[in-house]
Amino acid sequence: MKAIDFSYFIERYNAGEMNEAEKHWFLKELEGNEKLRKEVEVRKRTDMVLKNHKVLQLRNKLSEIEKQRSARVPVKNRRKHLPMKYAAVFAGLILAGSFYVYNGRNLSNQEILDRFYTTYEVTSSSRSQQAMINSDYSTAIEFFYIHDYNNAALYFSKVLESDPKFIESTMLYGVSNYEERNYPEAEQSFSKVISNNDNLYLEDAQWYLALCYLNINEMTKAEDQLVIIKRSESIYSRNAARILRKMKK
Repeated sequence: MKAIDFSYFIERYNAGEMNEAEKHWFLKELEGNEKLRKEVEVRKRTDMVLKNHKVLQLRNKLSEIEKQRSARVPVKNRRKHLPMKYAAVFAGLILAGSFYVYNGRNLSNQEILDRFYTTYEVTSSSRSQQAMINSDYSTAIEFFYIHDYNNAALYFSKVLESDPKFIESTMLYGVSNYEERNYPEAEQSFSKVISNNDNLYLEDAQWYLALCYLNINEMTKAEDQLVIIKRSESIYSRNAARILRKMKK
């Protein structure tokens, strides 16, 4: 009997493209085939590394384009040409449109959060080899995707017990706690990411840290953090500037 070439099925499984029947069959194959399980993990890990590399390349390229664009545009016209670095910017522009309704008065913390916060989306997974074989991490990600942040936080904490330096887990643990309104725990996670200076999650961690301060009414800390974001080339810098103009004194 000719051996099955699993390459096609591995790609469909890792991409989440299998229908229920295919997935049921493939999972049965994985149960009794250690070699196949290893091949799935290797390909998944390779895909993640490539995705991560492309994300970093894109960030660097878009940052360079924005620098060149800013150098060419006269100061008085810069507001007419907003940079579009990532999908998050589009959300920011939509929020900004409704924001003008409130011109002429300061906004409360809750109004600011309602208009500027969007749920964190995992666009890539920079999984280390240790995380790839960690069932707690996989479980945490699954809970995160379905917005079960309580269980996500629980399993991310388990991952961090065995690998405290795994920055993606630190970031997502912070986001999970933020969604659960456990702001002190979230604050610690975002501060760790910022201290690590990881360029893949630094901007998001700075933004979330500012939101934590707003939620717990630490206005001085919130303002300081927003000023840092405003002065950076972060995708959140424009929204940070808008919030600073509308914060209640």
